[in-house]
Amino acid sequence: MEKNGTMVTEFILLGFQLPAELQMGLFLVFLVLYFITLVGNLGMIVLIQRDPRLQTPMYFFLCHLSFLDICYSSVIVPQFLETLGTDKMAITYECCATQFFFFTLCASTECFLLAVMAYDRYVAVCNPLLYATAMTPQTCLGLVTGAYAGAMVNAVIRTGCTFSISFCKSNHVDFFFCDLPPLLKLACSDTKLRERVIYLLAFLVITTSISVILISYFFIIQAILKIRTAGGKAKTFSTCASHMTAVALFFGTLIFIYLKGNMGKSLGEDKIVSVFYTVVIPMLNPMIYSLRNKEVKEALKKAFNGMKVSQAD
Repeated sequence: MEKNGTMVTEFILLGFQLPAELQMGLFLVFLVLYFITLVGNLGMIVLIQRDPRLQTPMYFFLCHLSFLDICYSSVIVPQFLETLGTDKMAITYECCATQFFFFTLCASTECFLLAVMAYDRYVAVCNPLLYATAMTPQTCLGLVTGAYAGAMVNAVIRTGCTFSISFCKSNHVDFFFCDLPPLLKLACSDTKLRERVIYLLAFLVITTSISVILISYFFIIQAILKIRTAGGKAKTFSTCASHMTAVALFFGTLIFIYLKGNMGKSLGEDKIVSVFYTVVIPMLNPMIYSLRNKEVKEALKKAFNGMKVSQAD
């Protein structure tokens, strides 16, 4: 926490360091993307809560995924918009640590939740007759609670390890939010032990989640291959397609950022990838689940039709 013998009280987020006219253009792009993210995910939550046909375990988990995407994006984007719009690049030490904590909490919870959703699809496809008894409301609530609890442990340890480091090289963070790789570059104390703990936790969270997902889909694919009709195979596969797309997008970017290591790496490419998983993916998830899901499409049509009737009256 020290810089040249003095206490670091704030960090300077350098962002993308673009000319003023490009900064304003980037501000407008991020503002539109954030607005779409909020509208899309809030709309998905309201739709799931109001439509009786969507009161199933799969949509219960999807509701939490939409909530996480709102939180995930809101931890990063408003502060970045302020930087772009006002050139206020300073963030206090406490705010930086808070942002880091909630970012880690949301990202870790989403990892676990995507694994839970894969397990849900496994039970639905491989044991359809036992689905109602296996995925009771109590079980679903327990799985979601476990995801949040596991993420909380990871966030507390990761934040504690990161912000117990002495920062003395500079307080200029070459990034658009308080993330691990750029913060580690400012350390003047030995960070090897802390880095090992942090990256071990990231490895455990990501690999545990991916293992559950891969094992679930291994059995799902086996079950699909046993279906004799092409129509039956396509219908069963379609129930998993949206989740598989979300998993590929989310974990692909996380693996690139956190499991490739930190030594000798430029942060330039990391900024672009980070924009993708902090801004673009939370915006895309509602579209992925609505465009590829027949039940959500029908619920949307019903909602729009109901709005038209109420306006006509």
